[in-house]
Amino acid sequence: MATTIRRAVIPAAGLGSRLLPLTKATPKEMLPVGDKPVIEHTVRELVASGITDITIVVSGGKGLIQDHFRPNPALVAQLRADGKTAYADAVEEVGELSRLGHITYLDQHGPYGNGTPVLNAARNFGDEPMLVLWPDDVFVADVPRAQQLIRAYEATSCPVLALMPMEPGDSQRYGVPVVREDLGEGLLRITGLVEKPKPQDAPSAYAAIGGYVITPGIVDELREQTKRWYEHRTGEIYLTDAINAYAGSRAVYGQVIQGRWYDTGNPLAYLTAQFAAALADPEYGPPLRRLATELDHPADGT
Repeated sequence: MATTIRRAVIPAAGLGSRLLPLTKATPKEMLPVGDKPVIEHTVRELVASGITDITIVVSGGKGLIQDHFRPNPALVAQLRADGKTAYADAVEEVGELSRLGHITYLDQHGPYGNGTPVLNAARNFGDEPMLVLWPDDVFVADVPRAQQLIRAYEATSCPVLALMPMEPGDSQRYGVPVVREDLGEGLLRITGLVEKPKPQDAPSAYAAIGGYVITPGIVDELREQTKRWYEHRTGEIYLTDAINAYAGSRAVYGQVIQGRWYDTGNPLAYLTAQFAAALADPEYGPPLRRLATELDHPADGT
């Protein structure tokens, strides 16, 4: 029987270079999508999926993340004294996420690459499996993406990657899984990932979109990669490389996620996520839709 997943890692040490200069002083994880910073969407998804230990891996200049989730009783008390009950409740609820998710912070150390923060956090996790979610993704789904990944792990006891269908022409933007077997209900047995293949070379019609269940075997592969890096000091440590090495001889699965994915890592994707969140809001959506119609069809016909 698969071990219950109760731990998760959010790598949040990146520079956000594709969003500069917006991210020069503000961490990309703190940019708002709707009425919440993007990393809060990820934390809420994990808490809603039963995760009780969240490690956020950070670097210098990320203090705003800690400040956001840190409880602030003095501010809550002041808001209540001023009769601003709704604001007080909202601030208090964000602070409560830190308790529910038992959020801890870890400074990133080691070679560059997205595998390093996972290995940093795994040193505290023993032999437990863990979820890894990026802090610049927003998923809108009836069942949280994290919960869908957990269910796939419980069915397989193996590493799991989040997948979504893709248009053939988009293959050069993603890692594309090599599918060995379709087990139904979106669960696929995969034997590896091909990074950013040309459309004619794509091994399947799915994209790996940033959500993983990582097992101790994957962590062992990351350790081996890191050991080799310190011997030669070249390249970077990538999670997908570790998954590929593991999948060469052991089972790995992909779960096609039911829901809508918004990536906020570049300007257009960020604006798309913001626009979608605004339109979905019951208060702000209707006037914004009217505004969009007016801009498309000005009254003077120009």
